[in-house]
Amino acid sequence: MIVALPMYDRVENRAATDRYWSLIRAALAARGIDAPAALRRGDLDLMPQWTDPALLLSQTCGFPYRAKLHGHVQLVGTPDFGVTGCPPGHYRSVLIARADDPRDHLAQFDGASLAYNDAMSQSGWAAPQNHAARHGLTLRAGPRTGAHAASLAAVATGQADLAALDAVTWSLLAEHDPQAKAVKVIGHTDPTPGLPYITAATRDSGAIFDAIAEAITLLDATERKALRLSGIVRIPAQDYLSVPTPAPPAAFSTGN
Repeated sequence: MIVALPMYDRVENRAATDRYWSLIRAALAARGIDAPAALRRGDLDLMPQWTDPALLLSQTCGFPYRAKLHGHVQLVGTPDFGVTGCPPGHYRSVLIARADDPRDHLAQFDGASLAYNDAMSQSGWAAPQNHAARHGLTLRAGPRTGAHAASLAAVATGQADLAALDAVTWSLLAEHDPQAKAVKVIGHTDPTPGLPYITAATRDSGAIFDAIAEAITLLDATERKALRLSGIVRIPAQDYLSVPTPAPPAAFSTGN
């Protein structure tokens, strides 16, 4: 059986994450659902985890959900992180540039290079490209970094002009990563549905939702702050599926 909370699990909030899982596990047990004592950590490729029939709980991104997972897993619910300017359960990307870059607005970055964590990341790739296209701008594909923290580092060290970071991750990095001081925010993308919790197609997704909702109410204020977590909501699958998908990075590389 697989349980994981991989998206916002950092060293600095690990104790709160483990406490959150222990509360979820207890609430699941009260509903007759057994679950492992410890979260699974360390998977570099999350797709095998998400598609495994043994999956009880994990968290994915809207892009892989609409591109590969819809019809193969169940949505459980979407955690609400209270992101400013977004409806419950929604989030957006924070656009960052080097602090010493003389440009202050996205319109000045037409043709700039974008560091991105993954080509199937809603916040790191799809959201900034969709946002740029709506404003008549082009962002070139910069380095693929593998993580939002690495995209932050790529901008801070001059390897790329811009990066788009999930707003929840940015909040954590701004508090804990020293390189955040070397960048500035130059804009935000429009809100889209946040990173949903998922379970295998055979599971009781309603019972899992109820267990998570109960667990969130039992977190104390310090734990909620560490996790940035305020609740869980149900967002229809169609809301995820209707988000536009941009062309892949190869279409935005130098020379295209």
